[in-house]
Amino acid sequence: MSLPTYRNEEFLDFSQEYVKKKLAEEFAKWEASFGKHYPMIIDGKEVNREETFSSVNPNQPSQVIGTFPKGTTADVDDAVRAARKAFESWKRVPAAERAAINLRIASVMRKYRYELTSIVVLEVGKAWLEADAEVAEGIDHFEYSAREMLRYAQGKELMPFAGEISEYRYIPLGVCAVISPWNFPIGISTGMISSAIVAGNTVVFKPSSDSPMISYFLMKIFAEAGVPDGVVNLVFGSGSVVGEYLAAHPQVNFVGFTGSKEVGVRVAQRAAILGEGQYWFKRVILELGGKNAIIVDSNTDLDDAANGVIGGAFGYQGQKCSACSRAIVVADVYDRFVEILTEKVRAMKVGAPKDGYTFGAVINRSSKEKILSYIEIGKQEGRLVVGGDCPDAEGYFVNPTVFVDIDPQARLAQEEIFGPVLSVIKANDFDHALEIANNTIYGLSGGVYSKDPMNLHKAKEEFYVGNLYLNRKNTGAWIGAHPFGGYNMSGTNSKLGGPDYLLNFLQSKLITHKITV
Repeated sequence: MSLPTYRNEEFLDFSQEYVKKKLAEEFAKWEASFGKHYPMIIDGKEVNREETFSSVNPNQPSQVIGTFPKGTTADVDDAVRAARKAFESWKRVPAAERAAINLRIASVMRKYRYELTSIVVLEVGKAWLEADAEVAEGIDHFEYSAREMLRYAQGKELMPFAGEISEYRYIPLGVCAVISPWNFPIGISTGMISSAIVAGNTVVFKPSSDSPMISYFLMKIFAEAGVPDGVVNLVFGSGSVVGEYLAAHPQVNFVGFTGSKEVGVRVAQRAAILGEGQYWFKRVILELGGKNAIIVDSNTDLDDAANGVIGGAFGYQGQKCSACSRAIVVADVYDRFVEILTEKVRAMKVGAPKDGYTFGAVINRSSKEKILSYIEIGKQEGRLVVGGDCPDAEGYFVNPTVFVDIDPQARLAQEEIFGPVLSVIKANDFDHALEIANNTIYGLSGGVYSKDPMNLHKAKEEFYVGNLYLNRKNTGAWIGAHPFGGYNMSGTNSKLGGPDYLLNFLQSKLITHKITV
């Protein structure tokens, strides 16, 4: 099976009137269907429960996206049983056929490009471009992983050994638990699911309760593309009950989790315990949080640096694990940078993304309350120069907020907030800035704005993050071009969207055949 060279999916052009018109039509279609009930999907069958929960539009919480069944541990058992049964046949499907199904999924996603983009805007509150970029990322995952599987299906060349012929093959693991977050409900879930199924594994998919509609729609896409029943199973429910039970399930071979450090630690602990009848060590991929920094050197374009910091800090309301939450600025340009940054942030407009605003509400009420509590802490730890309040609107809005003169050891500089709060920290010089940047428990993404080649080289060697960006914002990773994943408490550095990622879903097998005459 030969495929064209991989290329990233192009974004929609929102300057075109027909694109805006089509998106508006899809908003109207979704809103006309809001309030309906949607089931779980286990072994290709719809499953419901008496107890339900609702998904709402964070920018207009009175608008109910839909209602969904609250899954139970019994549903997890059923889903794992279905996935294990499907695995026995799915693992025998040739890699080329599995790759072809991934390509069909990508094709069906393109068909529903506008529907997917609009529901991401409505259910999790992303701006148009951010929502469409995530749909493009999902398409890229299925395209990229299909090609990667064809590469791995060829095996590896071994050293010759007299009198023997040896093969080095890759085989699947079994049942994979995919526990995905709300902030990238397509981009992250499809990364794990596409890799799992193309490698011959089957999946139990537990999405966030803040993005169930998007997950249900993905399941419909998988079915239309011809994914066999039981290969991907959808179970809703709380992370503390359904998620942790799934991670600990003795018939699950692998767990992929993206979310907070606190929950990730519990998932790793539960997955490490051998359950009854379990005779394998579970693999665990963790992609967790960060306290990401952009360093602003003294000899750089401060306007460009401010734009990069704002893009990293306030894109999707700061609700990215890679978001810039610390701007570390060399003393020589500190005051001027703060002036430029403050002016630009004050000019930002806040409103519902459906209406074209690029900065909307945070995901839910508890998130808003947590962010506001950190803002109160910030008022004690530094100087508030912009934001720190909420607009008078129905949604879960928090204005973009900047604190300056923050101590590197302050809570605002050390703890992940996951919202639109930026701390600006003064460094004596570039070496001091690097020291501050590295002084957290995290190691996910980072950036440097500098025109000094020596300092850029020093950052390459000493800035300890999984993804380092020089003279650009520290968010926005393209599949195949920017494999994503960090160190320390930011996760297992699994590098989603990179050439090594599929290895997490495969195990190797050596076959040696003695030559007889």
